[in-house]
Amino acid sequence: MTRSILVTGATGFVGRHVLRSLCEKDVRLKLVARQQPDLTVIDSNQFAPVIVSTTDLFKESVEWWQRHLEGVDTVIHLAWYAEPGKYQTSARNIDCLSGSLKLAQACEASNVSRFVGIGTCFEYDLSQKVLPVTTPLRPNSPYGAAKAALYLALSQFFLNSSNLKGKAVEFAWCRLFYLYGEGEDERRLVSHIRSQIRKGEPVALTSGAQVRDFMDVSDAAREIVEVALGDVQGPVNICSRRATTVRELAEKVADEFGRRDLLRFGAREDNVIDPPYVVGE
Repeated sequence: MTRSILVTGATGFVGRHVLRSLCEKDVRLKLVARQQPDLTVIDSNQFAPVIVSTTDLFKESVEWWQRHLEGVDTVIHLAWYAEPGKYQTSARNIDCLSGSLKLAQACEASNVSRFVGIGTCFEYDLSQKVLPVTTPLRPNSPYGAAKAALYLALSQFFLNSSNLKGKAVEFAWCRLFYLYGEGEDERRLVSHIRSQIRKGEPVALTSGAQVRDFMDVSDAAREIVEVALGDVQGPVNICSRRATTVRELAEKVADEFGRRDLLRFGAREDNVIDPPYVVGE
């Protein structure tokens, strides 16, 4: 039977790649967005997605969501405030948390059978080096705290409720690590390095000694879609499981242009609260 999937955030950095991956599957799509999604990835033989426009999906009511969840069996909730340099400490995380809870309530009051939320490695206690899904949660930012709060609330909410069919809503939570790739904001690390090198300008970096779990966003999107179409429940790390220093990644990007000479390691001070080692398992 063809799955009917509602996706929020399909125009975002991760969302565009999730949409592309979904379009390789036999699914019907309903996209909730503030702007027109890029539909060039849609094959002419596929079902044309239904587009639901909203000025702010986090301000929509439970009843609004119920109307648009009609006929939907799976929700992939990608939308969140994510402006680089601001999202970690923004008060808008509270709005995203509140609005996401209303979407969850509407799922329980409809025929939705599976809900996939998007979390972050920043939910974890980052004093631990390697981070399996059993790592204790200890967020140290409003962003990480809001994501962790949503995960904890929905874990119990869906466990103790049922949809209109009288069945529990399956719940999976995909925790993303350090993503890069096509379509990323120029304020993000990899895109910033490429932009500076293209202009022939030096790239001011920290020491580059920080170890991270970097992953191409297209690979992460495919994993999110596999989770959505599968039956796994609970938290899932979307990560490469490889330890890479910031320096190694920066040099790899610079090598695309043959311009390692433009990398200025140590030109910026290391952030004292930045965890030295973050790798998923």
